[in-house]
Amino acid sequence: MRYFIEFAYKGTNYHGWQYQPNAISVQETLNKVFSTLLQEEIEIVGAGRTDSGVHASQMFGHFDTEKQIDRAKLKQRANSFLPKDIAIFRILPVHDEAHARFDATSRTYHYYITSLKDVFTTETVWYNHQPLDIESMNEACKVLFDHIDFECFSKTHTDVHTFNCKITEAYWRKENNQLIFTITADRFLRNMVRAIVGTMVDIGTHKITKQDLVTIIESKDRRKAGFSVPAQGLFLSKITYPYIDESI
Repeated sequence: MRYFIEFAYKGTNYHGWQYQPNAISVQETLNKVFSTLLQEEIEIVGAGRTDSGVHASQMFGHFDTEKQIDRAKLKQRANSFLPKDIAIFRILPVHDEAHARFDATSRTYHYYITSLKDVFTTETVWYNHQPLDIESMNEACKVLFDHIDFECFSKTHTDVHTFNCKITEAYWRKENNQLIFTITADRFLRNMVRAIVGTMVDIGTHKITKQDLVTIIESKDRRKAGFSVPAQGLFLSKITYPYIDESI
């Protein structure tokens, strides 16, 4: 039987989602807990990667087991065993071919910037004291809808077959002392969101223009795009599937 799990994690103490031989990851932590509780080797396949220090307010993974499970009880026990920075929301039965990564139809990220230094949120927002022109940044966001090849925002030397992504949503909004960037696409390249945000910050500080962004995208050259903003402000916040109800 195949099951999806819906969960969240604060990525501060982890070297990303994916298992690494010499560093603690979210995937390894979940694998150990579910293997212990189900008394068999469990390998959880995630909906995608997140880098070291990046968070997820909604993430999905799938696993297979031969056992009949009490989903409510397993969720309760898993949350008791897991560290305080990982929480399980739901365990859902799905068809045998369902895949947490390949079946996702869209993913949404949020990036949080604060202009007010706050000692209680240093691990979940990026403190940036520079004034940012949100109107110019939102105008620049419209450029993203006119392109599909985003190699200029991809980490170099990545093993991907295509740099094409269909961005369907991208905008900035202000909430109290925070600027929040929302972006949705069918897929994302490694480091893509952080590179886009860094480039948008250059636009917001008038270092470059909206037309410069067009030139950067068409160049397909990562060196021409902006810097990669710090990981702590980035959240994977929503993943959609055609067969999963979004409500918790």
